[in-house]
Amino acid sequence: MQPYRVKSISEFHQLRGLPMTGHPLISVVQFNTIKELPVFEPKTLVPDFYLIALKQGFAKGVKIKYGQQDYDFDAGVLSFMAPGQVFGMEMDEQTMREMMAMKDANGWMLMVHPDFLWNTPLAKKMRQYAFFDYGVNEALFLSDKEENTLVHIVNNIEQEIIANIDTFSHNITISMLEALLNYSERFYQRQFLTRRRSSHQLLTQLDNLLEVYFKEQRGLPTVSYVATQLHVSADYLSGLLKALTGLSTQQHIHEKLIEEAKVQLSTTTLSVSEIAYQLGFEYPQSFSKLFKAKTNLSPLAFRQSFN
Repeated sequence: MQPYRVKSISEFHQLRGLPMTGHPLISVVQFNTIKELPVFEPKTLVPDFYLIALKQGFAKGVKIKYGQQDYDFDAGVLSFMAPGQVFGMEMDEQTMREMMAMKDANGWMLMVHPDFLWNTPLAKKMRQYAFFDYGVNEALFLSDKEENTLVHIVNNIEQEIIANIDTFSHNITISMLEALLNYSERFYQRQFLTRRRSSHQLLTQLDNLLEVYFKEQRGLPTVSYVATQLHVSADYLSGLLKALTGLSTQQHIHEKLIEEAKVQLSTTTLSVSEIAYQLGFEYPQSFSKLFKAKTNLSPLAFRQSFN
């Protein structure tokens, strides 16, 4: 089936069988207030608004379709979606029955239409929050303290849009939304540092991937290619590497490329031009410029240091 585009938050409420929202451009849904999750069609949606969700206590066995990949629903805690991203859900019959009963479901879903951000600094700043490009398997795992912080903000947003729609309400809600996003960014940076074991495993996988690539293929690998091979998004990979090493994915690719170039220069008789072409450079001058920038030596000077 073709994904169904949901153009408004009100339309989403209708599709999900939710009570109508008090504000057409922003809505908070508390999962524990939903008595039953209706069986609906279509199962694949493309919302035209931002969606942030804190999910806890849902039945296992639910698969989320995000873009072209499947992820376990119980793998994430806090997840983010930007307008235009494909989202769907798949489950077996037993899981469907459990989901319809909404057993032990906790958390919330915050929906914000881009029009709500119009003519505010946050409209442009939204593009700076890279986690809106993350996949569901790259969700933010919160500590109890972090969770309480975000729950408090979302509860305040909910109260503001329900009870206080006046001349001050919009600016106050925008401020709270920005606080929510800034805290999320802080917590992501914490996660990059505290989940070092899995992060270092990803670093090892990256090094192995690039080593094999430069041995078996010609041309420079793109950041998108590397991220796809590691089953993470490009933004997530770059953010993680920046937090751990201070280098972006592109810089890691260049570092590995220089390592391979050093091996070629010191162990073969290939000319600098041949090595440059083999490593994927269209122009040898570009290779020489990058090599010198990274090593303070030209390729020839480096080779001569081994003679």
